[in-house]
Amino acid sequence: MRPSIRLLAALVALAPSAALAEHGQIALTFDDLPALTLLTSQPYVDYANEIILRGLRRHHIPAIGFVNEGKLDDLDRTRQIANLRKWRDAGMELGNHTFSHESPNGIRAKAYIEDIARGETVTRALLDERHLPLKWFRHPYLETGLPKAEKAAIDAWLAAHGYRIAPVTMEASDWMFAEPYDDAIARHDEARVKRIKAQYLDYTDRMVGWYQRASQALLGRQIRFILLLHVTRLNADCIDDLPKILARHDLRPVSLDTAMKDPAYRIKDPYVGSEGIEWLERWSMELHKDLPWDDFLDPPADVEAEYKAIDDDHR
Repeated sequence: MRPSIRLLAALVALAPSAALAEHGQIALTFDDLPALTLLTSQPYVDYANEIILRGLRRHHIPAIGFVNEGKLDDLDRTRQIANLRKWRDAGMELGNHTFSHESPNGIRAKAYIEDIARGETVTRALLDERHLPLKWFRHPYLETGLPKAEKAAIDAWLAAHGYRIAPVTMEASDWMFAEPYDDAIARHDEARVKRIKAQYLDYTDRMVGWYQRASQALLGRQIRFILLLHVTRLNADCIDDLPKILARHDLRPVSLDTAMKDPAYRIKDPYVGSEGIEWLERWSMELHKDLPWDDFLDPPADVEAEYKAIDDDHR
């Protein structure tokens, strides 16, 4: 009996590849350009972008930034676009993260597709200036559409317009730490700033290890990971610490294109649901294998409480 196509895909993904490097590899991706920030300050946004880009260049780290063009008019449009240009001129890639960061689960496929198209105008023009393609798309909240027909319609439109979906296979809830961190800076609470930064770095270190164990449990090897980050003041202030964490876990930064050559990314994504979950969990459904949830770590309770309090205040 011939094996099924699904089984063949799983076997390809599970088998170690001679093309994979000895050391682990990881692609860094930053969402919500020009910035995810609690503070409506253009200098604050400019600083976050400049410091992150300086750090990436200093450590020779390739990265991609996913743009929400709706943010361009939140502050000074000219300076916001200048921040996108800085990413391009630093040799980083730019991708589409929709115009308004809406979930497809809320506005459905037709309106979501319109939002994707609206979100490429400035980004595509900036890339066209250097004859660079706009080829990567990242779903806000990692929510990919429901029911199945809606998700399929979105996938078909993206493929027809030359986009590839950028999955996420590692994350450390950086967005949850970022707002309390902004709040602490705004209140000039240096002790709280130091505490949140230390908690974030510790949690990131632990979560990198968890995802490595999860990859081993699911696929029997270390995949080329894709790390979700955001352009925040917190990540700017940690940009020299992150490479140290990755080095401790024997992970070398590579481009998103390089990471996506890992055969694991050919595993089918079967998930249709309301939650924004990352791709190892999606693949676990396809392969009918459990991830090591017993030692999964939630963010620190005090940080989560601070985030919820701030989020409630800004609704």
